Amino acid sequence: MKEIDLQTVSDSGGSDKVLVFLHGFCESKEVWETFVQPFRESYRVIAIDLPGFGKNTAPRLSYSMEEAAAYVHKVLKNLEIKKCLLVGHSMGGYVALAFAEKHNNMVNGLCLFHSSALPDSKEKKATRTKTIKFIKKNGLSVFMDAFTAPLFSPVNRKYFAKEIKMLTAIGKETLPEAVIGAIKGMRDRKKRTKVLKDARYPVLFIAGKDDQAVTLEQTLAQCYLPAHSTVVFLAKTAHQGMFEKPVETRNALRSFAEGIL
Repeated sequence: MKEIDLQTVSDSGGSDKVLVFLHGFCESKEVWETFVQPFRESYRVIAIDLPGFGKNTAPRLSYSMEEAAAYVHKVLKNLEIKKCLLVGHSMGGYVALAFAEKHNNMVNGLCLFHSSALPDSKEKKATRTKTIKFIKKNGLSVFMDAFTAPLFSPVNRKYFAKEIKMLTAIGKETLPEAVIGAIKGMRDRKKRTKVLKDARYPVLFIAGKDDQAVTLEQTLAQCYLPAHSTVVFLAKTAHQGMFEKPVETRNALRSFAEGIL
């Protein structure tokens, strides 16, 4: 694997209490910028552009969750991080689980932020394949114009028009081959509920009651698996709790981190 590009990493430095933030599909480390500000006073905050996204544009043969986890590991080793609390949003949660599966000794806490250890259903796999065909036929820009708004609860979309525009722009700046590669990586990812069952560290689940990407039922089907888990259910929230409910999600993560670090 290629050497890391420091432009792909945001690192506040300082504390030996480390929070690592992994963004979701068609996002970049930029989505965390406002959300993580309060944490920088007490923690070393690291946000990483996953392979293919943000500044991490080096061509790759694979955009699998395992390859992304390997990149995260390389970043953390480069920064001499021995242990961290991993926060993964959506696809970032899939990567965090792949990381924890291989490097559980480096994890002292895991937050699945609108994410899941379950694999795609047959129906979801079929939808991913259709999405790939749609992007190849119509282009990434057309896809992004329709993709972002439904990630917010219907009651929030008008209020968060600025955030929807920002997320759409981030997605449009991504290389189409990286987007298609990531869709394949998510579609083909394996079941990782065993990672939750075997976790010797606490796990925080943050779930939106209006989330159609990672449903409430999916969260309920796995939140009992870890020996020590905390679950936060957010009303009038879909898949973007860091924007839709920033105070509530920050407070949940802060309380969780304080109990661990």
